[in-house]
Amino acid sequence: MFESVLVANRGEIASRIIHTVRSMGLKAIAVYSEADASLPFVAEADEAILLGPGELSRNYLNAAALLEAARRTNAQALHPGYGFLAESATFAREVAERDLIWVGPPPLAIARMSDKINARNLMKEAGLPVAPGVWEPVPDVVTAVEEAERIGYPVMVKPATGSGGIGMAVAHDEAALRTVYETVRGRAEHLFGGADILLERYVAGARHVEVQILGLQDGTVLALGERDCSVQRRHQKIVEETPSPGVSQQLRGRMLAAAVRAGEAIGYRGAGTVECLVDPAAQDFFFLGMNTRLQVEHPVTELVTGIDLVEQQLRIAAGEPISFTDATPRGHAVEFRVHAEDPRHFLPGQGEIKVWEEPVGDGIRIDAGYAEGNTVTPYYDSLLAKLCVHGDDRDHALRRMRAAVDAFRIEGLPTNLPFLAELLNRPEFVDGSYDTGVVPRMRPRQIA
Repeated sequence: MFESVLVANRGEIASRIIHTVRSMGLKAIAVYSEADASLPFVAEADEAILLGPGELSRNYLNAAALLEAARRTNAQALHPGYGFLAESATFAREVAERDLIWVGPPPLAIARMSDKINARNLMKEAGLPVAPGVWEPVPDVVTAVEEAERIGYPVMVKPATGSGGIGMAVAHDEAALRTVYETVRGRAEHLFGGADILLERYVAGARHVEVQILGLQDGTVLALGERDCSVQRRHQKIVEETPSPGVSQQLRGRMLAAAVRAGEAIGYRGAGTVECLVDPAAQDFFFLGMNTRLQVEHPVTELVTGIDLVEQQLRIAAGEPISFTDATPRGHAVEFRVHAEDPRHFLPGQGEIKVWEEPVGDGIRIDAGYAEGNTVTPYYDSLLAKLCVHGDDRDHALRRMRAAVDAFRIEGLPTNLPFLAELLNRPEFVDGSYDTGVVPRMRPRQIA
């Protein structure tokens, strides 16, 4: 096992990784921007290095600055967390070239999955079901219209690169397609540096369900259960739970087996996630994509299995065996993402946190990136904390979540806690019948 880890991230995920690194007796090295200097993760690390001003290009997206920080601190390994450079095959190669251990999958696996069209083709070859769509980039709007006629409306228009549902849009007819094609293409160029576009059939009433996998050094790929991520605003997840209330035991078995095949097909190592689109009526699924990193929502899997996924990432990266033999899930877990945002329109907020009082009690876990007195700046994502609960079953977990949401006090800036409280009284969420359209139905004008 290496002795020190540079955590190339910020906020709650940096704190989360630092906690496990230190619990394993390793040295945790944080990097931070001037805007983040007072956040908890900086003080929690054994050593912290200032990268630069608040703009992303000068800190967490600055590969040269991150590698220099690793050199200055004699770090032996680098954990990228999620977002930023976590799914950059180029950065992963640069880390390895500096004789640092990359805590993540091989750069080739990242590269093969980073292009959604290439990923679709590879997974089809591996025998996974894929949604009707294109097999190569759509170069212009004329071709898009032709392909949409073949696929059948409605279609989902996506940037071929990037992750997290960013930039995509649905077109229900040709007129809408001509409009959203140019919009999505512009977003793709701006956000991801590439203009390639993917078209897939949009499945109304679908659920977004993902499978957590763990690729071991000997080539074995384990599936550690699924997570339902269907509660989304603007295609961005805000609630996750496991097990999924919309997946039968038979379908669950098929999805887990498919996820294992996906990992084996690309020689996957470490923690990753195979994302699927589920048709609950037909109890069938399609491959959506693969996230070659730790997911924001990994705590719910940890709560039901008792497995520390970050520890397993570190062990696999070091060539050591994993620390568990039983991954049988127990009970039910739910995660609510607490954001600094207007609970009606979901527009990000900022300002000083005047009050921060976390709920406490059995089955409650909070992964927080901020504390009382910290300031939320406009430079980064609005995620403040992840409020997670575990219960004996789904009803028990939801009861605990209601109490936790009611007890969580954050003052000084707007948060989405009122929306999350409202969701907990929404019949389709309470009975588990919800799909990816639940938030648009709750806020039809605000997020259209």
